[in-house]
Amino acid sequence: MHSSTGGPAEGDDPFDAGAGSILRQPRAVWATAGASVVAFMGIGLVDPILPSIAKGLNATASQVSLLFTSYFLITAVAMLVTGFVSSRIGGRKTLLLGLALVVVFAGLAGTSGSVAQLVGFRAGWGLGNALFVSTALAVIVGAAAGGSAAAILLYESALGLGMACGPLVGALLGNASWRYPFFGTAFLMAVGFLCITAFLKEQPRPARKTSLLDPVRALGHGGLASAAVSAFFYNYTFFTVLAFTPFVLNMTPYKSGAVFFAWGVLLALFSVVVAPRMQARFGSLKVLGGSLVLLAADVVVLGYGDHTTAVVCTILSGAFIGVNNTVYTELALGVSDAPRPVASAGYNFVRWFAAAAAPFLAPKIAEWTDLRVPFAVAGATAVAGALVVAVRHRALTSDAEELQPRHATEDSVTIFAN
Repeated sequence: MHSSTGGPAEGDDPFDAGAGSILRQPRAVWATAGASVVAFMGIGLVDPILPSIAKGLNATASQVSLLFTSYFLITAVAMLVTGFVSSRIGGRKTLLLGLALVVVFAGLAGTSGSVAQLVGFRAGWGLGNALFVSTALAVIVGAAAGGSAAAILLYESALGLGMACGPLVGALLGNASWRYPFFGTAFLMAVGFLCITAFLKEQPRPARKTSLLDPVRALGHGGLASAAVSAFFYNYTFFTVLAFTPFVLNMTPYKSGAVFFAWGVLLALFSVVVAPRMQARFGSLKVLGGSLVLLAADVVVLGYGDHTTAVVCTILSGAFIGVNNTVYTELALGVSDAPRPVASAGYNFVRWFAAAAAPFLAPKIAEWTDLRVPFAVAGATAVAGALVVAVRHRALTSDAEELQPRHATEDSVTIFAN
């Protein structure tokens, strides 16, 4: 309800009342949000320097792509662990543990003498990042001033900024040496560790401790399982673009970084601004199905077009990925009666396995066939995701009728969720 003046009435949900307070936050919130930007930067940081890493370590494309596979495989498994850990040691200690692991393993990654070492250190980095990002939003919401809306908008902005700037920072530092982006990440996360240590107080622990099997049990709900399976297929397409396209574009780190910066800007814009408006007009499932089909067409054209077409389609895919990330997260958090952190963990547990598989399989498929076929496969998996949405329409709407847009990234990371 609202007052006659148009502002929030007394007793309104603080979620709605805090939208104007995003810039007036305690230092603890800014410290956590700043570290979140760097955490999300780490996802796309290696994109522009994948060819440089392959050259520097005398490795093949499929070997270097294991940097994503090890990272997201550990992230998937960690989804079962993060709630278990944070519900026992608290949000602040979980954040600090995650940051410490990132600092250590990102720094070690920069010292790698072989691709096997780099892949192993990247796996440790993935564990630290999973602990951090799965806890950061809950901490920001708990410490923020002005209600949940301001906190979630701040978190979504950090996610978008990190995804957009990761490739750009990777290009700027990686142009001198492929090792520098890893050292830079370690340094920035160390600064984040110190800021959170200094400014963030311990947050209240949940009344009920989360067990390791709670996320798996949540997948017994047909709607949540359907969302997770559809997102699994979608994530295969997403990470074929993210991890394999740099080898196809074969550009300098600067040019590749610029392409993926533009991609990240579209991803952030369509995730935060465009997707909610489309959902309000057409409904979530129609938007998701249409966006998946358009993404399928985009990646096929990317693979079979000329170089200029590939660049344009790579950037354009960010728009479809941004829309999909938002809608999938809302489905995961609203379709079942499981607590949001538990539903999010179960959903992410399934979908991140595709993020681990795509970077490994795409270059292997290219070695067995040619560079175009991995994108045909990625197009097929996007269509498969749309078919799951169409076939399981009833299950996806039974408990959350045509979900209307809301600030959906609570207790979840949208790309990876994201």
